Parts: sequence; structure tokens; C-alpha cells
Amino acid sequence: MKIAYISTYPPRECGIATFNNNLLKAIAHDTKSVSADSFVVAMTDSEDLSTYEFPDEVQYVIRQENQKDYIRAADYINTSLTDVCILEHEFGIYGGESGVYILPLIARLQKPLITILHTVLKDPSYMQLTIIREIAKYSSKIVVMSHRAVGFLTSIYGIPEEKIKLIEHGVPDLEPKAHNEVRNSLAFKGKKVLFTFGLISRNKGLETAIEALPKIVAQNPDVLYVILGTTHPGVIKNSGEEYRDSLKRLAKKLNVDKNLIFINKFVSEEELFDYLTAADMYITPYLNEAQITSGTLSYAVGSGAAVISTPYWHAQELLAENRGKLFDFKDSDGLADIVNDLFENEEQLRELKANAYNYGLHLRWPNIGSVFINTLQESILDAQLIPDENKPIVDPDMMPAFSMAHVQRLTDDTGIVQHAKYGIPNLKEGYCVDDNARALLMVTMAWQQNKSKVALELLPVYLSYIQYMQLDDGNFRNFLSFRREYLDEVGTEDSFGRTIWSLGYLINNAPNNSYREFAKELFIKSVPHFDKLRHLRGLANTMIGLSSYLKSQPFDEYFIDELNKLAKPLKAAYHANKGDNWHWFEEKLTYDNAILPLALLSHYETTQDQESLAIGLESMEYLTAKTLDKGYLNPVGNDGWLHRDKDMAIYDQQAIETMAMVLMYFKAYEITHDLKYISQMYLSYQWFLGENSLRLPLYDYETKGCGDGIQPYGINRNQGAESTLAYWISHLTVLKSLEFEYEFSGNKTTQPLKEQAV
Repeated sequence: MKIAYISTYPPRECGIATFNNNLLKAIAHDTKSVSADSFVVAMTDSEDLSTYEFPDEVQYVIRQENQKDYIRAADYINTSLTDVCILEHEFGIYGGESGVYILPLIARLQKPLITILHTVLKDPSYMQLTIIREIAKYSSKIVVMSHRAVGFLTSIYGIPEEKIKLIEHGVPDLEPKAHNEVRNSLAFKGKKVLFTFGLISRNKGLETAIEALPKIVAQNPDVLYVILGTTHPGVIKNSGEEYRDSLKRLAKKLNVDKNLIFINKFVSEEELFDYLTAADMYITPYLNEAQITSGTLSYAVGSGAAVISTPYWHAQELLAENRGKLFDFKDSDGLADIVNDLFENEEQLRELKANAYNYGLHLRWPNIGSVFINTLQESILDAQLIPDENKPIVDPDMMPAFSMAHVQRLTDDTGIVQHAKYGIPNLKEGYCVDDNARALLMVTMAWQQNKSKVALELLPVYLSYIQYMQLDDGNFRNFLSFRREYLDEVGTEDSFGRTIWSLGYLINNAPNNSYREFAKELFIKSVPHFDKLRHLRGLANTMIGLSSYLKSQPFDEYFIDELNKLAKPLKAAYHANKGDNWHWFEEKLTYDNAILPLALLSHYETTQDQESLAIGLESMEYLTAKTLDKGYLNPVGNDGWLHRDKDMAIYDQQAIETMAMVLMYFKAYEITHDLKYISQMYLSYQWFLGENSLRLPLYDYETKGCGDGIQPYGINRNQGAESTLAYWISHLTVLKSLEFEYEFSGNKTTQPLKEQAV
């Protein structure tokens, strides 16, 4: 069994690094089946790869904030002989918001994955909740170290219990020395020693223990409180040794400075074990309950120490059944009383130590390693047993249920509000015709497909807004304030084209004649403005709307001629810019790119223009090669676009780009009946659900809205109208593809789809 470990690793001073090193050694020692080819992919918090002198088992290093390193690491693991991977997870050791950069790595792994969660939060942020859910999706097993963590994962994160494995924190396989050098040292000899170790930071509550010292010293003047450990690197970076110095000042103020010693160093496990067995009592005075796992507490119990602790979650479990004593948070008097009582009652002190020692025997690393080995073997076997069955291209069971909850939230009696702060409408930004046109398109689709009553109620709101924004010459304003005041004299060609698109679609799919006639009146009034269009996306959107209109009036020669006139500049732009390795309409790919091929495919569908078909398909394939080459949709980012002979900008990625891709592929399928376009359509749609460069879903299952795009650090959590409507239009388009009743035998049709359609 060859294992790839993804974690921090010594000599980096980090509790997870130590844990991973112990786990590797425990597994390697415990079975002959573990190969020497097992290796570590180590995280470094420095851009300088030479910062840490890693041992030989570290074969790859990831710089925490370098996204490309994560992708390269996945490739390295996949091309190795690894049988299974172990991921040590803590939010702070991976890059991006809440460590989001780890998701693209694990999503690319072609090996079974076991994830060990060192932190499980009771009140996670949206990003933290999403990251843990995504990690669980890609992991065959999630390992936690306490029963409470299991409960949190099932009740808060929605992870199936059968996917969770409880394996307690391992401890060193050591026995107390007959001659302990620490105990016999001059500083310790003849002292009653209280002990705390670990990285020092304010949440450790060390001031509580120091405040207890005067009461303890009053009865036990020979007490010495030893605090072993360096200050947390994050604390050092932000405030230096301010906290340690404040503790020293507190001790001096309480006249117990001679009863307090700081040992400012990171010690080996053997040396730590000597300190633990030299101490009379071990104290963890943490300030609140939110500590799901504590390696220091596990080590103390494993060494047979008499532990006194505040009742944080892990302590409640590990110190149950008289394996330790608990005192309330910030209760220095309670701590002092327990310490004094134990010093007076040596038999009770010995009993605590014996109980801890006996329980710690099953926590020793060889035992824990054996449990991990069994878990790893099960994961490998499960991966081998997954049936190699082809699934339908579109799996509706994997799609969220259709809901207009967030659309309703954004809509009032004027129209749909443009923007939102998170999931709350941002009324200050007002309305725009762009979004109300999209909303009109979406509710028309929703009525057409599932006879949504909500859609039927909202449709006249959006249609009325469009009518309110139309000018006497047929053009449209775009922006309206929340006070219903016009904010521009005239809208953009893009917004004009999108409005024509929505009106054309409604005319062809109206729920009743009243809406059809109203929309047609607005549409006809806008026609004189067609000749004034110059921008390609304005032309393209208008073409799509006109093509929809012509489905209701298929023999209207006037409008067929208008459609042909609109197509000419689009085709001319393609011929003017096309080169040997450049098959596009402009010198760069910018936004809403797929609208351009979609317009020409729509033109062909209506007129059978072969040139439009050829350009539409050729430009679509070029766009596909640029954005679907990694096995998921990677839209052109708006932070730089894609210029000829330059690298493509990855971020920020926008939802309207994805919607256009979905619609383009569906139109290509409608025309060609080639199943690959259904596959590409569904793959593009999955961008919303997490199949993207960050492996994070933009769709919010709680609000039923969609995040406003993907940025380098994560998801833009605002859920405005544009992104939410882009998602639901894409969603409804995918569902519409299911109306084509092709039958599957695995992933293959029983006959060519084109023949079935015929």
C-alpha cells in the first residue's frame, strides 16, 4: 500500500505536521504491506521553497498561496504509484479564503482519498461549510477524533454518518523513564510542578491559570507553573510577544512571578514526554468550549498525566470516567481548589494518573496506525468495487429542485432589483432593463416547462418594467432608481438586444394572448432601432430574439430580411479577425462570448444559412478548446480577457458567460442532434454546482440564489439578479434537454439520436 500524505510536515513547527509525521511512522511500522514509496506533499507558508529543509519522504512542496502548485501536486500524485491519499485538513494551512485552494487539488485526484479533519466548527461561515461539504464529496472517508465532531458533521454539514470514521488522536508509544532528567533538573527538583505546553496565544487562557497561582501558592509555596512552547507564528507576526509579556506582568502583579517559568522552545516528543511525566498536574485552561480536538490534551492523557481542564468539547469526552478534572471557563478559584485538593489527596492524584495512563494505552500510535490501515484498505477496496457503469449524460437527480425563492426576494412591484448584499436585496442600486429582460426570459421558460404559478405572477411585473423603460424611438433606457427615477437617457446596445431576446421569446411562448400582444407591440416599436446597432453583442442578442419571434411568424419575409441584415456584420467581423490559430470575431475574447456563435446558430436554424452554420460551429469549437480543455468549464476571466497570442485571464469568472455556454451547446444539439453537445452543455452547467477552477458551488442551496462570480480567493457571496437569473435560465435549459426522449443503454443510445428525432 503506497500512500501520499498531504499536510504540513516537520521541521515546520506545527501540531498537524507532528501528527502527520507520527501517522506516517505508525502506518509504516505497523504493517509490512506499506511501501517505502509512500511520500509526503508538504505545505509551506513561504514562497521560498528552501525555507524548510524537509526530509527525504517529502517529495513535493506546495507554497500555501500559489494556486498553480496545488494543480501540479495533483498531477504529481496521479502519475505516481500511489494507492491512496491522506489529507490532513485545517483551514489555516491551505491558501485562499478558509483554505479553498485545496479543493482543486483533491477534485483532480484519481486516487481514493481519506481526509482527517482537525477542526470541525459548530458555527462555520458559508465558505467553511461549503469547503467541508466539498471535501466530503471527494473523500471516501472523513476521519474525526471525537464523538461530538461526528454529530456536527451529520447535523450541521449534512455529511452521511456512514462516510465518517471516528479515530482518536494518537499519542507517543513511550514509557516513563526511571531517571527523568527533567524531573531531576535544578529548576524542577523539589517542586510541585503544574505544566502547560503548546503554541501560545490568547485563546489558550493562560491568564486563568496564573490568576489561580496566589491561592495555590498560599497552601503550596513550592509550586512551580511551567509553560512550555513558542508563541504562535501568527501572533508573533501581528503582535510579537505582547501576550507572553502581559502574562509575565500579571504574575509579577500577583507576586507569583517566582512560581512561573516560561520555556520558549519547540521540543521533540521524547523531551515533551519527559516534561509531562515530570509534572504533577497538567492544565489546559482554554477560554471556550469550541475545541473539537486537542493534540496537547491527548498527549497529556497518553503520558498518564493528571489533567485539569476547562470543559471544552474534547476535554469533556477524553476526561470522562475520572480520567481528569474539569473547572469552569475563566474560573481561577475553581482551578485553585482542584489543584490544592489533589495535592492534599495523593491517592486521588495517583488514581487520576492511572486512569489516564490505562486509557492512553489504546491511543498509542501503533494501535491508531492499525485502525488507519484498515480504513485505508477499505477505501481502496471500495474504489475498486465501484461499478464501471456509464451514467446518463444529464442526471436530474444531481440538480437542485427548481425554486424562485431568491428571484421573488429580489422582485417588488417595479421589477427585479439589480444587486444584493449576500442574499439580501440592495435597494440602493435600483433596477436595470438588462436584468428585467433576463427575468422575463426565465419566467417565460418556467411557465412553459412546469406551468409555475409564481412565474405567471411575476411575468407582468417584468414586462411592465420593460414597457416603462421604452423610449418613443423604440430604444430602451436601462437604469432606474429605487424611487423610480430614470438614471440614463438611453441604454446600451447589449441591454437593447437582451430586451429584444426576451420579448421575442415571450411572443413565441406566451401564456396567453394578452401577454403576447403586449410584448409584440413593444417588439414592433423597437424594430426601427435595429439598423442603428453596431456592437457585436447587441447584434447577436437581437438576432436571437428575432429568431425566436420568427418561430411564431415563420413566413414573415420582412423580419427574415431584418435577421439576414443583422447577421452580415457578425459574419464580416469573423472573416476580418480569423487567423491560423485564431477563430474568433474580435481581437480578444471578452464577456458573454458564447452569445456570438449562438446568434449565428440561431440564424441558421431560422434561415438555413450555411455560412452562419459553418462560422457558428467553428467559433464554438474554438471557444470550447479555450474553456473546456481542463475537463470543466473555465470561462474567460474579466480581469484581462483573452487576447490573441496571450494567456487567458482566469478570474473573475461571471455567471452570464456560463449561461451563454449552456444555451450555445443546447442550440448546437437542437441543430445537429450530436450528443456531445448535450455533454458539453451539462458540463458547463455544472460550473454553477462546483465543477470549476476552485471546485466551489456558486449556487446557494439555502437562499436559492447564485453567487456573483468566482474570484481568485473564492466565491463572490453577493447574489444579484444577473447571476441568479443566469443560473436558473441554465437550469431550465438543461431540464429542457431532457424533453428529447433518447433512451440510454449505459452511456450509449440504442440508436443515433438523429434517427430517433426523425
